Amino acid sequence: MTLTIILGVIVACVLLIISLYNQLVTHRNRYKNAFSQIDVQLKRRYDLIPNLVEVVKKYMQHERETLEAVVKARNSAVTASQAASGDPGDPGAMKSLASAEAALTGALGRLFALSENYPDLKANQNMMQLQEELATTENRIAFSRQAFNDAVMGYNIAREKFPGNIIAGMFNFKEAQLLESTESSEERKAPKVTF
Repeated sequence: MTLTIILGVIVACVLLIISLYNQLVTHRNRYKNAFSQIDVQLKRRYDLIPNLVEVVKKYMQHERETLEAVVKARNSAVTASQAASGDPGDPGAMKSLASAEAALTGALGRLFALSENYPDLKANQNMMQLQEELATTENRIAFSRQAFNDAVMGYNIAREKFPGNIIAGMFNFKEAQLLESTESSEERKAPKVTF
């Protein structure tokens, strides 16, 4: 009788460990899948940028530094994205990606601001279409980033709650890093309107 009780407790503990382990694996795979959705949108964005630069290059011949800054920022972002794809949730990779994306967003913002000085460029059909596609892609990235951060939050909660934290420690489930917004604190502020 005592042996049966001990055996039952051992089986229950093993089943609990297996269940908690499987939950952690499920959460980890969810955030990795969510990052792959971000990655798809980022690749789309990176593919649009060379087309944008080609269209702009014809009109903005005197703005070579700005165009080079966009290309350089895009290349840095591609590299950071590839590193993050290898290990989504890694704090270093997520910070590098957020930083590279912020630099790219800033460079694109300067490019679009300068394009306002070129009426022919603003009226160019290709330019308008590329701006629309980039804006749509930015929205998709924002939605994908929110889904990723939600999945990371679920994973981190599951690995920190008791008894999941014991299983996470035993099987080396590391904390995942959120993908922070690429907007600066200045960009997040509401615009000041005066009449």
